[in-house]
Amino acid sequence: MTVSEQLRQRTAVDILLIEDNPGDIRLTQEAFDESPIANTLHVVNDGVDALAFLNKRGDYEDVPRPDLILLDLNLPRKNGDEFLEELHETAPRLARIPVIVLTSSQAEEDIVTSYELQANAYLTKPVDPSEFIATIQSFEEFWIEVARLPSPRDTHD
Repeated sequence: MTVSEQLRQRTAVDILLIEDNPGDIRLTQEAFDESPIANTLHVVNDGVDALAFLNKRGDYEDVPRPDLILLDLNLPRKNGDEFLEELHETAPRLARIPVIVLTSSQAEEDIVTSYELQANAYLTKPVDPSEFIATIQSFEEFWIEVARLPSPRDTHD
């Protein structure tokens, strides 16, 4: 099922942003707010809350399963690498949700590790706010308008 077909069947694409930097959260929200595609951006600040969100635990019992995950690597409590590792070890039913690393790190080691931990893409955050928004919009164009994603029923909540 294409995302366009999904959009016709429901009101919004659900995106989980795992980010602790308030400025980056604001810029990401601005970029998605400008989108012509209906979307709902859910924000958690670390890997612990992200796993609770995905597993519908605690305060997250009634949240939807996200269609996409945007993940920063430099997080408190459980960093991005630890999140990816635990996601695939403890919640394989969620492994089909595309995870896109969006981080400030340009280190080759971080890129390699992210892909080894089954990230679907690795994007480096631009420092300039307008370039940051353009990066998010490019992400959105590809992952929401072009790429085919598994339907929610294929990931078995």
